[in-house]
Amino acid sequence: MAATKSRKKLNIRPLHDKIIVRRDEAETQTASGIFLPESSTDQPKTGLIEAVGDGALNTDTGERVPLELKTGDRVIFSSYSGTEVKIDGEELLIMTESDVLAVLEG
Repeated sequence: MAATKSRKKLNIRPLHDKIIVRRDEAETQTASGIFLPESSTDQPKTGLIEAVGDGALNTDTGERVPLELKTGDRVIFSSYSGTEVKIDGEELLIMTESDVLAVLEG
């Protein structure tokens, strides 16, 4: 799995059930040492959660339902999920918690 950039404080706060994910960097070399051109690399479907919202609103009770995900979780998400944004020169994804397929443990 590719290493990610060092974490720094973001100037963005996700709302409700949204999360901010820093996508892992694409592999530029195969396990056997072959370098891949940028045009042939797939966007990774894994990343690190940088920020989470305060939870979805339960319309029956009016209370917030907290998210299961937390800052620092490494996650796998669906291919076309999220909205790409550029904040302070960094490309990040804003997506809902339901776009996350799994949390990578360990």
